[in-house]
Amino acid sequence: EIIAWEAEEIEAISSLFQARVPQKPGKKLSRERPLPLPLPHKIRPLGLPTSKNLVRTHLSRSQRQPISNQIYKNPAFLIRLAREIRSLSPDDDVSKVLTRWAPFLRKGSLSITVRELGHMGLSQRALHVFCWVQDHPHLYPDDRILASTVQVLSAARELKMSFDLNRLIALASRSVYEALVKGSIDGGNLGLAYRILSAATEGKRTLDCGVYAKLILELGKIPDKAELVLPLLEELAKRDDFELTQQDCTGIMKVCIRMGRFDIVEALYDWFRNSGTAPPSVVMYTTLIHSRYTEEKHREAMAVVWEMEASDCLLDLPAYRVLIKLFVALNDLPRTVRYFAKMKENGFRPTFDIYRNVIGIYRDTGRLAKCRQICREAEMAGFK
Repeated sequence: EIIAWEAEEIEAISSLFQARVPQKPGKKLSRERPLPLPLPHKIRPLGLPTSKNLVRTHLSRSQRQPISNQIYKNPAFLIRLAREIRSLSPDDDVSKVLTRWAPFLRKGSLSITVRELGHMGLSQRALHVFCWVQDHPHLYPDDRILASTVQVLSAARELKMSFDLNRLIALASRSVYEALVKGSIDGGNLGLAYRILSAATEGKRTLDCGVYAKLILELGKIPDKAELVLPLLEELAKRDDFELTQQDCTGIMKVCIRMGRFDIVEALYDWFRNSGTAPPSVVMYTTLIHSRYTEEKHREAMAVVWEMEASDCLLDLPAYRVLIKLFVALNDLPRTVRYFAKMKENGFRPTFDIYRNVIGIYRDTGRLAKCRQICREAEMAGFK
């Protein structure tokens, strides 16, 4: 039987060899290709956490470390040793606690334990720990535990030995030397601390600036010792590596105000601001304003007030006390009223001197009704 092909079928078969499929009349050829499906690795959110394999590797690595590496500088463990030593009976030796841990300790480890015993008031136990360490060659000699022991004993005034300062300067390391000064200051033996620092100066020994600051702050609290502060300040001023924390700098500024050395106050403030370590705090601003107020430089003090306002630092109660006192001295009633209201809005209770200053400026400006109102408010607050 002969199969007859129609013309349309022949054209369709021929088009297969030409890579083209003919469309029926009236049907449009779609030239748009569908978008590919998104691949899973390309649609994950960014910032995926570390894979479990990496975490497991890190944990296993830390668990594989020797136990000595995990405890010999762990503060929690070393403080716990001090507590265990504290719980010993007076007849028990510290070796009862320390011997079992001896293989896992390193040089300097027990310096934290010694300092903690000092905080507990157990200076003799701290000395016992030091003596125990001396019997273990892998723990001693070590300046860190020696410095800690010296500081604890000198703070408790139990460092009973006569020593030659010149020999001490020649033999002691810087850390031990500074520990002796700090311990003497903590123990209230300021005369000894001053002698040691003076000997260090004569022996061309350089100590940390913070040690000088610590002694200056303590001497500044005693009126009879104020004359000892200036030589220490002069020694600090000669240092090329002069460096103070903001807290120490502010504290020394307060000492200088009590001594009437306002020039040193200004120099310290300028040094700190130019150092760029941190912006001045509200305490430092308040100290400088108080210094200029005490020196009766009220207009210059206002310049610091504007600088403090521009820095947007939050005021505390001492700052409000100094500012209101300054505004009253300038007879600036609007500022006094504004800061008095702002102080109460911020939750601070006015002190007696604040009430007295506000009442005084209302009285001096003829605002007698307002004066009586503030008087009643002060009486309700318990002031008479």
